[in-house]
Amino acid sequence: MNVKVKGYVLGAIAAASYGMNPLFALPLYKAGMNPDSVLFYRYLLAIPILGIMLKARGRSFRTNRKEVPMLVIMGLLMALSSLMLFESYNYMDAGIASTLLFVYPIMVTFIMAIGFKEKLAWTTWLCLVMALTGIGLLYKAADGATLSLVGTLFVFVSSLSYAIYIVGVNHSVLKDVATLKVTFYVLLFGLSIFLVRLCLSGEWQTPSADQWYLWFNLLALAVFPTAISFLCTTSAIQYIGSTPTAILGALEPVTAVFFGVMVFNETLTPRETCGLVLIIVAVTLVIAGGNITVHLVRFRKLFPRLPIKKRNK
Repeated sequence: MNVKVKGYVLGAIAAASYGMNPLFALPLYKAGMNPDSVLFYRYLLAIPILGIMLKARGRSFRTNRKEVPMLVIMGLLMALSSLMLFESYNYMDAGIASTLLFVYPIMVTFIMAIGFKEKLAWTTWLCLVMALTGIGLLYKAADGATLSLVGTLFVFVSSLSYAIYIVGVNHSVLKDVATLKVTFYVLLFGLSIFLVRLCLSGEWQTPSADQWYLWFNLLALAVFPTAISFLCTTSAIQYIGSTPTAILGALEPVTAVFFGVMVFNETLTPRETCGLVLIIVAVTLVIAGGNITVHLVRFRKLFPRLPIKKRNK
């Protein structure tokens, strides 16, 4: 297998593994667990995995005082994004929710245009129209039924939170910090949010003794959308670069839709399929045609190459 093919395969695995959130989360919901409990265990199990990955690269956990407040803010944003997405699964099909979430690159583009005066090309405006058209097709089906307004708002809050997170990480004191370290502390501070929410609500839920196998779902949420996705993304960028890897991110909602239809018996009408395709194409064109990749992908620093020590002869 040549280098480019290997890079594309790894990029596809990275995107597909991230799209597995519904595959492992929905059975936990069916068993009676609430989003706060699911996310608490997802973050809790992912943190040591990321810690091991960090130490395996010989990196330090040390941070300076200037970085801590921003890490807390980023943790809040990431926790909010995760919570809103997982809440939306209670109101709409997971595949549609994951596709609506995928508009975050367009949100990043407009945040950069408004906040940092980046110019928008005419193609960006065209892609925005395409994305809005796709959302319109998803929102109202041919039979007149509409998506849940609450669920749709949850997804857009999730997408906006993640877009602000991406911009914040790239335009703050964290921009020169390795992404893996940032992610480790973001999950750590995000975990505290779910811990507080669960303590206040008193609705802490864990798999029952006769459903012990659901712990594998919780572990899978930590492993596939987190560890494997990060590792494969890093390797893919080294082989094929940032832009092709980011474009392959379109497989995330495709994976979610696939599992939704094949595993959870979700249905897609031709109208909804057209909406999904329009959104994915629009976002892919935005990524391919501008500087958005710089803000979406920082994984070159995820596992920085360490100098090789020469042995004394």
